[in-house]
Parts: sequence; C-alpha cells; structure tokens
Amino acid sequence: MKKIDSIPTNKIERVAKLVTTGAKVGGNYLKYYGEKVINPSLTKDKLHEENATDIYDGLKELKGSALKVAQMLSMEKNLLPKSYVEKFSLSQFSVPPLSAPLVRKTFKNYFKQYPEDLFDSFSPDSINAASIGQVHQAEKDGKKLAVKIQYPGVRDSIKTDIALVKPVAVRMFNLQGTSDEYFQEVEDKLTEETDYQLELSQSEQTRKDCAVIENLKFPKYYPEYSCERIITMDWMKGVHLSEFCEKETSQEKRDKIGQTLWNFYMFQIHKLKKFHADPHPGNFLVDENANLIAIDFGCMKEIPDSFYKPYFEVATPEALADKEYFEAKLYELEILKETDSVKEKEFFSKMFHELLSVFTQPVQAEEFDFSNPTFFAQIAALSEKFSNDKTLRKMNGSRGSKHFIYVNRTFFGLYNLMFDIKAKIKVNDFEKYLK
Repeated sequence: MKKIDSIPTNKIERVAKLVTTGAKVGGNYLKYYGEKVINPSLTKDKLHEENATDIYDGLKELKGSALKVAQMLSMEKNLLPKSYVEKFSLSQFSVPPLSAPLVRKTFKNYFKQYPEDLFDSFSPDSINAASIGQVHQAEKDGKKLAVKIQYPGVRDSIKTDIALVKPVAVRMFNLQGTSDEYFQEVEDKLTEETDYQLELSQSEQTRKDCAVIENLKFPKYYPEYSCERIITMDWMKGVHLSEFCEKETSQEKRDKIGQTLWNFYMFQIHKLKKFHADPHPGNFLVDENANLIAIDFGCMKEIPDSFYKPYFEVATPEALADKEYFEAKLYELEILKETDSVKEKEFFSKMFHELLSVFTQPVQAEEFDFSNPTFFAQIAALSEKFSNDKTLRKMNGSRGSKHFIYVNRTFFGLYNLMFDIKAKIKVNDFEKYLK
C-alpha cells in the first residue's frame, strides 16, 4: 500500500483537494451520460463504482474528519449504493499510512523524543491505519504494546472541514433555523476524538464500569507512554470483527459475540447513560475463545435524562398505540414544534410513527434473530421511501434534539453489526448486570 509523506492541513489545500475530487466525479457523470446515449440500458453501477473510488481516494488523503465522514457513511448500508459502502468501509482500519520518516517526525513533535528512545522496540510500519490515527506495534520490558499516533493537523482541520460540509448538508437536507447546534455537536465530538488524554481516561473508566460483563475484554492503557496525540495500550490478539463475520461458521460463537456486543451497549446506555458512540467493525476484535475485545473509546456520548426518558418512552408498544401520548413525546424530543402547521404536524407524526414501528422491533421482543433479513428489508424499504418523498424534501429538516445524532448513529451502527454477526440474542439479558 502506498504511504503518505504529507497531509493537506490548511484550508486552501483541503478545498483544492475537494475541488479536484468534485471535478473527477463531474467527469464520471459526463462519461456516463455520453455512454447512456449509445446504450440506453446502461445502469449506474459503473458510475457509482467510479465515483466511490474517486471520492474515497480524495478523502483518504485528507484524513481526519473528512475521512471520518466516509467511515460513518460506510455503516449506513441502506442509504448508499453497495459500491460506496464497500469502498468507504476501508476507512475503518485500512487506509494509506504515514511513511516511516513522517511517523518519526510526528512522534517527536508530540512526545518530544523519538519512538525508539521511549520503547525497547518500535515498528516504523503501521499495523492499522484509519481516519484519525494509525497503530504501531512496540515492546517495553517484554510486553507487547499498541501505539496509536494521531495524524498531524487533524484537530486543526476539523473546523475547516465542518465549514466546508455545512452548506452542502443544509441544502441537501433542507436544514432551516436551528441547524447550527447539530453541526456544533458533530464538531465537538470530532474534537473530543482528537484528545487522546480524554480517550485514555474514558477507556479506563469504561473498562472498570463494564468489568461485570461476561466475555468482554479491554486492553490496559499506559499514561506514562501516552500524551494528547499518542495513546499506548496492551497489544490485543484477535481478528477484526468484520473478519470474524466473514469466516466464522459456528452459530454458537456468533450468538455469543452478538449477545456480548448487545449487552455491552445496553448496559452503557441504560446503566451508565454514557456509551461508546462509534460502533464499527474496526473498533472491535474477537479472540480465539470468542471473547469480544473493545479497543477504541475516543467517541463517547452522554445522554441527559431529559432526552433519555422520552426517547425510550416513545419506543414502547403502548406509546405507539396512543396517538395523544405519542405526539406529546415527539414534542419533548423536538421532532414536533409549536410553530408547525397542521400539515407538518400530521406529516411528521405519521412519518416517525412508521419509522419507530420498524426500528423498535428488536427492543420490544424477548428474543431477536438478527440473521432474519425481513427486519433489514423493512429498514431498506423505509429508507427508499423517504429518500424519494418529494413532500419531505420541501419540509424543514431541522427536527429533533441534537442528541439524536449520536444516539441514532449508535443504534444504526449496532443493528448493522448485529446483522453482520447474524446473531440470535436475548434482548433483556443485559438487565442481570443492572442489579
């Protein structure tokens, strides 16, 4: 894999890279429509594949929050064409790494000494490279360690990247009025992810809080070998969750991993009210005994009671069956607004009732089989329906509390992981850890 000697960090460089990428995508469309004239039966499969490749190639050079967006989108399997999902999935743990000279320079800038001065041995070639940083193997006093080094300029470019994305998103989703708080929420979380001291403390706290959960393992973290842009932890042996999903043939092991993952998230959400908000395969390993290993806690979301209560109250069968109660909860969650017209109130009440009737199916059951394709087919059908709804496009898209962004992202990500695992679980099994 080609290695990177520099990363665009200032606004002009990053805008130039996005403009170049946009020009390539525009060229792909021109080529497609030219070929379409000659061959009217031509599908968009090749166009999607070429666009996905060009967009990903541009984002992987920018790294940071730009590549993080690709990582987030890779989990939205029902919203994007397959070629985009496949290409963007590479951002989870397989992107071009920094070259060895840039690694040494970056390490020296952050830690004021070279890696070989701190560790007994240090591999200059990264083992995994993702959106915000890359991981190297090191050894100290006979112990194997994983050293995550943040890419240079990532934190400084976040505000620029958000500013570039914002006008496009506002137009695409017709966000009016209060959209600033949504972008601020994303910017704040991305900024938190670049603070490795914060990640270290969150990792240690989560490790202690979740020690009660069976079949779940965490690495130990080393503050003495960590700083604001470098974090050092135990080297954990295992395969990435995506590899486990592709190769594992034992349904018993799949169910065990799925149950552990489900219990991990439900315990955090319902007991700790603070949870790991970045559920993608690159953040989990599976060891030889089918234990789940959680390895990244840069993105954590805290749920205030003012959001937690109505969010889960509206998801009950009783709430869905009581129109007046259901609408009252939608107001609490800021989905409905006092300024809404009768038409807007009726439209969004109906829309969210339909959405919740599907999305809440797993949490309303005693047991749920995530290998059953029917549930995900219903989600895909709703995604298709609302993405083509002309009435929705004209409505103000600024709906719902800012807390929806990462809470919903977590549930969507969790559902997708559970579908990949193909696990059958006991939905309320996590409650044994609440006592």
